[in-house]
Amino acid sequence: MGRVVVNITASLDGYVAGPSPTLEEPLGKNGEWLHEWITVTDSWREQHGLEGGESNPDSEVVKESVASAGAYVMGRKMFSGGSGPWEDDPRSTGWWGDEPPFHVPVFVLTHHAREPMEMEGGTTFSFVTDGVESAVEHAQAAAGDRDVSIAGGAATVQQALAAGLVDELNLHVAPILLGAGTRLFGEDADPVRLEATRVLASPSATHLRFDVGS
Repeated sequence: MGRVVVNITASLDGYVAGPSPTLEEPLGKNGEWLHEWITVTDSWREQHGLEGGESNPDSEVVKESVASAGAYVMGRKMFSGGSGPWEDDPRSTGWWGDEPPFHVPVFVLTHHAREPMEMEGGTTFSFVTDGVESAVEHAQAAAGDRDVSIAGGAATVQQALAAGLVDELNLHVAPILLGAGTRLFGEDADPVRLEATRVLASPSATHLRFDVGS
């Protein structure tokens, strides 16, 4: 069985989204700055069916993460940005069109049940209504010897850490200050010990890897 791994980008002041998110601007004001480091890499563009991009240390980080992931877990907000019954969600099939970039099973945390969605390119979205522990358990069964990647958002990461499910935390720190928005870590969370196992810096981001203790 592989590891349960968090991969998420945050600003230097600890936000994973800017203030005032909307369906049209899901990352909030200036939130798109967070991911400028990744969207220019050739490995991210290849994953999304695009050509070109830069080959650099950031690209190698993306390539490594994609290669190791056998399944993903994400929250409803990351999947569609919506809430409530699916029939009222204008993006009920997700952000990514007919061929999402994951190409492996994805388990979406939600309060509203629905049947799995099989998409082109090998991605299947399954919708889990009984909590993050169940989502991770299903993802581990699907991933086999590969890792389960918890992709976000902040609430999903916080729940997984609180439940003791995370083996490895990969925090990609963008060199920006958002000033407000959605914090990655909750203020009332229980203490967690981390052991730094890698620090990789580029002009566009600093990539921090930690093993997660208790």
